[in-house]
Amino acid sequence: MSVKNDPYPQEDSRQPNLGLVARTHDAAGAGVSRREFLGLAAASIFLAHADHQSPGSESRNGIPYRTLGRSGERVSLIGLGGYHLGKQAEPQESIRIIRTGLDEGINFLDNCWDYNGGESEIRMGNALRDGYRQKAFLMSKIDGRTKAAAASQISESLRRLQTDRIDLLQFHEVIRDTDPDRIFAEGGAMAAILEAQKAGKVRFIGFTGHKSPDIHLKMLETASNHNFTFDAVQMPLNVMDAHFNSFEKKVLPALLKSDIGVLGMKPMGDHFILDSKTATAVECLHYAMNLPTSVVITGCDSLPILQQALEAARSFQPMNSSQVAALLAKTAKAAEAGRFELYKTSHQFDGTYANPQWLG
Repeated sequence: MSVKNDPYPQEDSRQPNLGLVARTHDAAGAGVSRREFLGLAAASIFLAHADHQSPGSESRNGIPYRTLGRSGERVSLIGLGGYHLGKQAEPQESIRIIRTGLDEGINFLDNCWDYNGGESEIRMGNALRDGYRQKAFLMSKIDGRTKAAAASQISESLRRLQTDRIDLLQFHEVIRDTDPDRIFAEGGAMAAILEAQKAGKVRFIGFTGHKSPDIHLKMLETASNHNFTFDAVQMPLNVMDAHFNSFEKKVLPALLKSDIGVLGMKPMGDHFILDSKTATAVECLHYAMNLPTSVVITGCDSLPILQQALEAARSFQPMNSSQVAALLAKTAKAAEAGRFELYKTSHQFDGTYANPQWLG
């Protein structure tokens, strides 16, 4: 199965000037009070604070580690996104970014079978030579919805990544209402992953999506109906998601209830949240870290951007309710109608929409 380049745009972690929003709004544009914001933030702040301060907490080279849900695995608070590694012009620079991240204390690596025509996995596989595989908790994703397509993609990913096991394999882009039923159907992709898991090629199983919290909830319900519980779920968690069709409000509580690992992605909404000039890159990262996330995955296409992410993780301190409320107040107006969350409101980020053959 051939893979074409993704249509995903490049994440830009520039530091824009802060913009101020005097009034707080919800997704419909109606004003909500500061008291309401404090209430919404309180539970998440408590959980994040408890994890950060718990006696069993640890850090490696200053990078905090958290537990990946029911798996019990310890993973770095910051995760290195795979897509942007394949966009870097020089393959050797991608390898330097990955190895520097691992040397500096990151262990969570993100990737996907379809990223940059497979180039992202190829570069990561090369980076994981010479003993670096042992430092990494390696995650990748597949697009296949049929058993045959999924099995083929798993084999390709293992070959490109130069490994005999993927620590966490996820169903990518669960963005259609039909995806859960296709994955769990007889002859569906779940059968291929379960076989790979039984063979020792996959340790843990999860899914990702960026379109709709309701589709995430359907995926969780469908899994439950098949007596299956995911180990991890990946979704956008950022300062604008909190206001519009929110994964944080709708899906995060369900994951915590079932002790499923929480993978936060798009902390800057690709570059669009930064373009809104309502929050800085570090504020965006700290907001996502302040939630009960296991990992906050961010794209790093250069060593300076990687260093910015490392410093954000090392400097993170749990935010109190007033700090969260102030940040949400600044982003509320811009967040209306998902103008800066195009992955929810357009097909711009939907690789499998542009390439339906990947689904099988």
